[in-house]
Amino acid sequence: MKMIAPWTRFYSNSCCLCCHVRTGTILLGASYLVINAVVLLILLSSLAYPSQHRFSSPELGDLEFMDDANMCIAVAISLLMILICAMATYGAYKRRAAWIVPFFCYQIFDFALSALVAITVLVYPSSIQDYIRQLPPDFPYKEDAMSVNSTCLVLIVLLFISIVLAFKGYLISCVWSCYRYINGRNNSDVLVYVTSNDSTVLLPPYDDATVTGIAKEPPPPYVSA
Repeated sequence: MKMIAPWTRFYSNSCCLCCHVRTGTILLGASYLVINAVVLLILLSSLAYPSQHRFSSPELGDLEFMDDANMCIAVAISLLMILICAMATYGAYKRRAAWIVPFFCYQIFDFALSALVAITVLVYPSSIQDYIRQLPPDFPYKEDAMSVNSTCLVLIVLLFISIVLAFKGYLISCVWSCYRYINGRNNSDVLVYVTSNDSTVLLPPYDDATVTGIAKEPPPPYVSA
């Protein structure tokens, strides 16, 4: 007979490279935090030195990479993403499940956008070649991409998007498992007592068990295996 906690019985707590889901969420949040910090530095440098971020071409003329209004919006989005990633990293480290929810919602939103892109490519396959035609003339491998058969090009793009969606779905499952794990640890007042015939019995909270009788001795503290 042994006593186990419910958060370790019903789902796996391991993710990629045999890491714990909590460790994986911390690493994921920290990596997103670093990436968005780098993006923020690039955007701020673009605002400070706009002349260095222009695209010049004899055919298209002198074009700005991004105007000031869109640049400010991108900076605000980067700051929001840094806040969300920092909350997820701190929440996973300090075992605070509510702090992980904004990052999980961002993952769902990002997955939905990627799925919409895949649906758009599937419904409107000609949109890929239209997008390639709008690229600058000196864009690398533009002519090679235009010479590829449209059906093969659609299949390649769909395969790439499918791999990205599978990877994003796996990251979502890791963060969700971390959220459930932390919730289970925080709500560990009720333990599951497993007998030898694989039957389970829910033990009452320890505080309730100590007041069952004044004359009886209180039960020993619950210890999770």
